[in-house]
Amino acid sequence: MSDTVPGQPLLTPARLGDLALPNRIVMAPLTRMRADNPAQAPTPLHARYYAQRAGAGLIITEDTAVSPQAVGWADTPGLWSTEQVRGWRTVTDAVHEAGGRIVAQLWHTGSLSHPDLLGGATPLSASAVDPRQLSVTATGRKPTVVPRAMSRADIRQVVADYATAARNATRAGFDGVQIQANYVYLIAQFLNSATNLRTDEYGGSVENRARLLFEILDSVSEVVDASRIGVKAGPMHESGPFAAHQDTLPTWEYVISRLAGHGLSHLLLMGATHDLTGTALEELAGDGMFRHFRPLYPGTLIANVDMDRERGNRLIAEGLADLVAYGRPFIANPDLPARFAAGAPLAEPDWNTVYAAGPAGYTDYPPLLPALSTTAS
Repeated sequence: MSDTVPGQPLLTPARLGDLALPNRIVMAPLTRMRADNPAQAPTPLHARYYAQRAGAGLIITEDTAVSPQAVGWADTPGLWSTEQVRGWRTVTDAVHEAGGRIVAQLWHTGSLSHPDLLGGATPLSASAVDPRQLSVTATGRKPTVVPRAMSRADIRQVVADYATAARNATRAGFDGVQIQANYVYLIAQFLNSATNLRTDEYGGSVENRARLLFEILDSVSEVVDASRIGVKAGPMHESGPFAAHQDTLPTWEYVISRLAGHGLSHLLLMGATHDLTGTALEELAGDGMFRHFRPLYPGTLIANVDMDRERGNRLIAEGLADLVAYGRPFIANPDLPARFAAGAPLAEPDWNTVYAAGPAGYTDYPPLLPALSTTAS
């Protein structure tokens, strides 16, 4: 590790496969609901937003649906159509011109979708189990419904959709892809024994429940080199059937240990998003998540959730992470690496405009100094 920035390992160079990064600060995926057009395609506004944040060592896009059936949040972009590929090309060109690097996060929401988002169709999932969450529709948040259990043909189609989206990401000029495999979305619905009640080869044992993830990974690897593929993963404690239980930790230990053998670009490991006291994941509170899984994943590990400059530098210095992903700080601080380098205070986002339309609260946050380039790192 370079010692040119004493006390700030976040600001030292890194590599993801053959991709050289000027720093170890990652812009985490952030759903912002600005694809408010019939094609669900990125626009010049997206290009400006991401280019402003090109000083990050790596940008990971907002969740991007792999097919129309994968959509589960209003006004979010996709990667299944020619128009979407053209829109994303304007984004990647703008980021590259600003000196940045950007990968697409591939997403299928499964039962977190809603008939309002699917032309009246029932969402798909591993089994007919209502996730008991809220879906963000064009007319507001609505309770999820009981999904339709996927047939084998449905599963084959989803696997193919991921490969198509990955191929489209390459056409759009992305530097790689990341598979969204945790939280409460489709892949996590298959992994979770409380939402996967199947009795076929996709249910029951942990090996079977993980089958969809690894079939998707294999299909994506056929069109994108493994060194350009990342996975977002990790155990979560959410509400309803996604509350942590006795299978949660063993499932993710199996998955992450197996991912370690795939030669991936990275693993983005989510820290605790809720209080884990008294849950099956209690030992993973704080830095416990990274201490537990670092021995199981010796490849490039990106730590995420509740990160500030001090914690990020410490996790890298202690070897618990190689890079650190920041979400909320990047909303109001497009020049976040420059602010870290200067030891400057961070601006706070306006939460009234985080999920909205137009440039307000999206591209109008100023840099620390007017003279600073938005590509400063």
